[in-house]
Amino acid sequence: MLVGQAPGPTERESRRPFDGRAGKELDRWMVRAGFANADEFRKLTYIAALMRCFPGRNATGTGDLRPPAAAIANCAHWLETELRILMPKVVIPVGQMAISRFLGPGSLEGRVGERFGERPVIVPLPHPSGTSRWLNDRANRERLSAALELIAELRLRHASAPKKISALPLATGSLTGHPARVSQRLIDKEKEA
Repeated sequence: MLVGQAPGPTERESRRPFDGRAGKELDRWMVRAGFANADEFRKLTYIAALMRCFPGRNATGTGDLRPPAAAIANCAHWLETELRILMPKVVIPVGQMAISRFLGPGSLEGRVGERFGERPVIVPLPHPSGTSRWLNDRANRERLSAALELIAELRLRHASAPKKISALPLATGSLTGHPARVSQRLIDKEKEA
């Protein structure tokens, strides 16, 4: 399971998570982590977000607004439901906000390239946005490489017992449908089990 911050303007239109430039970079990272290609990554990975709607562009138009805490809190029940139903073995929080949701406050330098917990194992990644300058530092690129190696190792470890993806709700790996309907489908599926 991968958890991002919030959809951007491209994702708002396509209804597909990480569909813009940042998503293309994330796809490249996941190939480095051992997925055969972007399609395999997206078929095998449930992608969620802290906030379910686009927060808007910043005042200068150079990036997206940071999701407000109240909006994240308002959307938290969807993520909590997804985590409870899916019980992922691995959670990959992408970006400082998502990392903080799972690990509390702290620096990217102290987290990217490390693993935390056991069930789920948490492997933080920086945000793949082109506006982020964090990866300009060589040490941070090495941290990213270490994180991708951890993901590759965890994929191999958990590959022996893959979940049947077709049994998951229709929203798996996408932003298809309104979040309330998606959550209701998840709740209905849990009641059936």
